[in-house]
Amino acid sequence: MKAQSFEEKLDHSKALLEKLMNPEITLEESVKLYEEGLKNIKEAQKLIEEAKTKITVIEQANQNISDEI
Repeated sequence: MKAQSFEEKLDHSKALLEKLMNPEITLEESVKLYEEGLKNIKEAQKLIEEAKTKITVIEQANQNISDEI
């Protein structure tokens, strides 16, 4: 199974929210969708943190290069 990108996770979260807003779904289905949504959001947050870390490393590397010049 291919890992989802941040944008795919965001789209999936929106789809889950739309399903949750359906007044005809059961309580059991609502709970499953809610759990899936929380898991999806947590994974998206992890992707954001990883991106922040990469940006910090790149900025530090660029700063070191600038200092050497």
